[in-house]
Amino acid sequence: MSAGGPAPVVDAEGGASTDATGVWAALGGLTTRGRSFLAAGVAAAICAYVLGQSDLLRVGLLLTVLPLVCVIVLYRTRYRVAGSRRLAPSRVPAGEEARVHLRMDNISRLPTGLLMLQDHVPYVLGPRPRFVLDRVEAGGRREVSYRVRSDLRGRYPLGPLQLRLNDPFGMCELTRSFSAFDTLTVIPRTEPLPPVRLMGDASGYGDGRLRSLALAGDDDVIPRNYRYGDDLRRVHWRSTARFGELMVRREEQPQRARCTVLLDTRYTAYEGSGPDSAFEWAVSGAASTLVHILERGFAVRLLTDTGSSVPGEGTDGFTTSAQESAESAGLMMDMLAVVDHSDGDGLTAAHEVLRGGSEGLLIAFFGDLDDEQAALAGRMRQRSKAAVAFVLDSESWMSGGAPSQAVVERVRVLRETGWTALAVGPGASLPALWQQAGQQRLDTSSSGVPGTPGGWS
Repeated sequence: MSAGGPAPVVDAEGGASTDATGVWAALGGLTTRGRSFLAAGVAAAICAYVLGQSDLLRVGLLLTVLPLVCVIVLYRTRYRVAGSRRLAPSRVPAGEEARVHLRMDNISRLPTGLLMLQDHVPYVLGPRPRFVLDRVEAGGRREVSYRVRSDLRGRYPLGPLQLRLNDPFGMCELTRSFSAFDTLTVIPRTEPLPPVRLMGDASGYGDGRLRSLALAGDDDVIPRNYRYGDDLRRVHWRSTARFGELMVRREEQPQRARCTVLLDTRYTAYEGSGPDSAFEWAVSGAASTLVHILERGFAVRLLTDTGSSVPGEGTDGFTTSAQESAESAGLMMDMLAVVDHSDGDGLTAAHEVLRGGSEGLLIAFFGDLDDEQAALAGRMRQRSKAAVAFVLDSESWMSGGAPSQAVVERVRVLRETGWTALAVGPGASLPALWQQAGQQRLDTSSSGVPGTPGGWS
C-alpha cells in the first residue's frame, strides 16, 4: 500500500492536501473554455450597455453566469475519495518492469462524478500515467495499474497522486493532491554465476570449518530453552529437571566462512558513464557476486574504497546468520542501487579495514590502478585465504579495444602477490570470467606456486 500511513482523503471543501483553497482558488481553476465564456459574457454585457440592447445583455449574463455557477458547484461538491498505491515489486533489477497498482475508494455517501487520475513519475521511468475514472458509486472502488521501467539503477520517488475534478460542461477544473509517496528501487543487473568451488568446498561451510561448541559429553552440554519445532530426541532431561522447564541440547554450529566483496568507486579509476560504462559493469559484477556468494552460505559484507561496509552489523560488518541473508542482501542491493563515484584517489581506507580482521575470501572489482595502488592492493591479499580481482581498463572500455599493456602489467603484479587476477575488457561476460578465475586457481594450485593456499580448488 501507499507509504506514509493511512490513505489520504480528498474532499472538495478542504479535508485533504490541496494545491490551494477557497473560492479564489476555484476561480483560478477555470479552463480555457470557462475563461472564454466569462470574457465573452463580460464583453457582451459591455456592448449591450453601450448599444442599449437588452437581448444582448441577457446573452452576456448567461455567458458570464454559467462558468461562475460551474465553479461554485464544483467547489461545493462534497464527496470523499481515499487512494492507495502498491508496487509489485518495490525492488526491481535495471531493465525490468515493475507494476504500480492504484486504488481509489469512494468513502462518502454520494457517487462521484468523472475523475481524472494522474500519478507523478520521474521522467526516467517513462511517461506520466493518466487515467479517466467513470462515476464511482457510494462505497465503491476503482483499480488501475501502469508499468514503469528504467535502464538506470537508483531510487525513484512515485507520487504524489493527483485527482482532477471537472464539471460536466468543462468550465472548471480543480486539482487535489494526496500526500503519500512511494519509492521504487532499481538495483543493478545480476547474472547467475557457475558453481565454482570456494574455500575448499562448494559452500560456505567447508571441510575446514570451525565449531562454535565442542560437546565432549553430558557434563559439557550447554542447554537452552525448548523452541517449537525442536526434535524431542534432543531434550536434555537432567537440565529439564534442574530448571523446571523443557530444555534441549544445543547443536554444534559451524562457523560460516567469510567473504568480502570490494568495489572500487574512485572517480579517477573510471572513464565514461551510462549503462554500458566500466563503472556500471563493476557495480553489476559486485551485485552478481554478492547474490552468488550469499546463496552458497557465506557470511558476506560489501566494502568500498572509502572504507564503508554493508550490512555493517555483527562481527566486523559481516552478516550474522544465515536467516538474515535475505535482509542483508536487500541492504547491499539498496546500497549498490545508489552508489556513485567517490572523491578519493586511493584504496588506503579499504586497506585499513581489511588489515584489521582475518578474512576468508576476498573478491575485488578494481578500476584503473597506478603503481602505488597496485602495490597497496597486493598487500590487501595478506590476511585473506584466497583473493580474486577483476581489473577494468577504462581506456579499452572507451576505445573498444583489448586491455592495454599497463593493465596487463597491473594484473601480473597482483598475481605475484597471490591474487587470482583477470583483466576485464569492454562487454566482458562475468560468468565466463568467473569460470576462468576458477580454472586459473586450479592451475596455480597444481603448479605448487607458494603463497596461494586454499581459495578456489
